[in-house]
Amino acid sequence: MSAAGWREVPLGPVIGSEVSGVDLGQLDDALIAKLRARLAERLVLVIRDQHLDRDAHKAVARIFGTGELHRHALNKARGGDDEEVYPVRTTAESKMTAGEGWHTDVSCDPNPIAASLLYMHQAPAGGGGDTIYSSMYECYDRLSAPIKALAEQLSATHDGAFPYRQIYGFEPENGQFNRTVHPVVLSHPVTGRKLLWVNRGFTTGIKGLSHVENRHMLELLFQHIESTLTAQCRVRWEDGTLVIWDNLATQHHAVWDYYPNARYAERISVVGPTLTQ
Repeated sequence: MSAAGWREVPLGPVIGSEVSGVDLGQLDDALIAKLRARLAERLVLVIRDQHLDRDAHKAVARIFGTGELHRHALNKARGGDDEEVYPVRTTAESKMTAGEGWHTDVSCDPNPIAASLLYMHQAPAGGGGDTIYSSMYECYDRLSAPIKALAEQLSATHDGAFPYRQIYGFEPENGQFNRTVHPVVLSHPVTGRKLLWVNRGFTTGIKGLSHVENRHMLELLFQHIESTLTAQCRVRWEDGTLVIWDNLATQHHAVWDYYPNARYAERISVVGPTLTQ
């Protein structure tokens, strides 16, 4: 099945679309072009009723970014058996769930993830477990002119040790997490649009600011992102749903409201280019 059967319903005016009428197990040039174009425009694509093994899941991921699949530093610690497939599992025994809090996936990497693709194997019985996404284009656009001018001059540190070691208590296999300085405002490598690039999950400080300035500037930006409801959409999960999101132009928050029920998904992500201001 090509892109001819594509049907799309927006999740909201700014971000997100639910897509039907396609089979991602049968990629062709027309469908690949459509997926790339619509992801660049809508940032989050929700595609239900898919039957994907890992090879098919990886094939869809490789059409985005550089085509190089990401290898997560905590893959084995989280029970992964394939270094290119990151397991996202929450049970009644879990002390935390992946993604509970606003973040961008692994923004601490020198070449961060361009797109992430989460495939749901087991949605929580009785519902719940939604993911909320936010457009960083919209969040940048809604900053005042003086704050935009300031933010565009700044760079910030994104440190993998902050969430993984200090919050979750995990250690990397090589004893070291990535720590990278990125622009606070960057231009998207595909669309050229400016976006806000700090997140509460990984961003630990802005270069050149005092401790007090850092604390207030980061909190200003974090609260702006989290409270700009016009930038957000909400995704409800079902078994067999694949969600693809532009990891550079969005942040997301996984809602853990389904305890003690279980949830299991697999995430495959693709590496993006070096970021520039």
